[in-house]
Amino acid sequence: MISFVKRLLCFVCIGFIFSAAACDFDAYALSVVSADEISAKSAILIDAQTGRIIWGKNENERLPMASTTKIMTTILTLESGDLDTEFTVDSEAIKTEGSSMGLVEGDVVTKRDLCIGMLLPSGNDAANCAAVKVGGDRENFAKLMNQKADMLGMTSSHFVTPSGLHDDDHYSTARDMAVLAAYALKNPNFAEICSQTSISLDFGNPPFTRWLKNTNKLLSMYDGCIGVKTGFTDEAGRCLVSAVERDGITLICVTLNAPDDWNDHIKLYDYGFQCASRLEIVLDEAIYTNVVGSNEDTLQLIPSETAYCTQIAGQQSDITWKAVVPQIVYAPVKEGDIIGTAVIYDNGTEVADIPLAAAKDCNMITDETDEKKVGIISWLLGFFK
Repeated sequence: MISFVKRLLCFVCIGFIFSAAACDFDAYALSVVSADEISAKSAILIDAQTGRIIWGKNENERLPMASTTKIMTTILTLESGDLDTEFTVDSEAIKTEGSSMGLVEGDVVTKRDLCIGMLLPSGNDAANCAAVKVGGDRENFAKLMNQKADMLGMTSSHFVTPSGLHDDDHYSTARDMAVLAAYALKNPNFAEICSQTSISLDFGNPPFTRWLKNTNKLLSMYDGCIGVKTGFTDEAGRCLVSAVERDGITLICVTLNAPDDWNDHIKLYDYGFQCASRLEIVLDEAIYTNVVGSNEDTLQLIPSETAYCTQIAGQQSDITWKAVVPQIVYAPVKEGDIIGTAVIYDNGTEVADIPLAAAKDCNMITDETDEKKVGIISWLLGFFK
């Protein structure tokens, strides 16, 4: 009993440090891509999991980003919820120049329809309608866009329009847009929509079926491409944010003002996947929590799945982790029950989490003596809170 209480009072649910030796990439013969080989005025290639920069060219230069803006507009719309309730489009919002999903006055749509209309045919009408529906008006929606940018650490971005039509005060950087894309791809709805080459959609008044095609040709040009968004204005030039997934590694490429954007992305991905590999994360300390209501005082927790971290050639990784588990659990507990999580970090950036499961059964005690023990322990827990 005394030993249990000591363990209970001393138990602190904190992480244990695991420093992974960086993989030795010196043996790799990498074909380096020079800045002159990339047509873009600004470009970046990052690992989506860790945010590590693999390649960059003027990646922090502020530039107009055209319709890649719709990544922000779409993710805010998706996160606003209630995606499938029908409503009538705002008659003024649909009056806009440029690309369109084909909305006309009186059309009945859903927010999900508008997201598809933004990410595939790059509808400016869809972006304006989404902004009014989510923000009340375009000016207030722009405030939401900038608040989100601040939250994501997009320190060199400023949003004015939901569509990306040119405004001198509307700009971003390749680096910021890569950060935004990595965040957006974590949303299952966003990832599903932007990966499609075309989608059949019913909307209108009365609704009828039409096919919306994706302007992102890289989806069919490059193996493993899963998105994300094209853009063009006279002022911004050709802009492209894309993502490619291979063997569990996702890379994101952004080019701004790139006359040869498709080939820019292909060159950078060819280079990037030479540099990237996966490292299995091993938790190097046993994890325990305390058990109440069982003959067992403690319960070992073990990872229920394997986690990996992307390693980049020539870049040092510092892998750490912490266990997030309850201070106590109450019997009965079954082997395999998920009790907590191990959160994995690379150089301080959260990159993965692993569910922690009970390593064995902990049955509930039944005799009178043990019931008294449970009562004493429960009182102590309440006292020391």
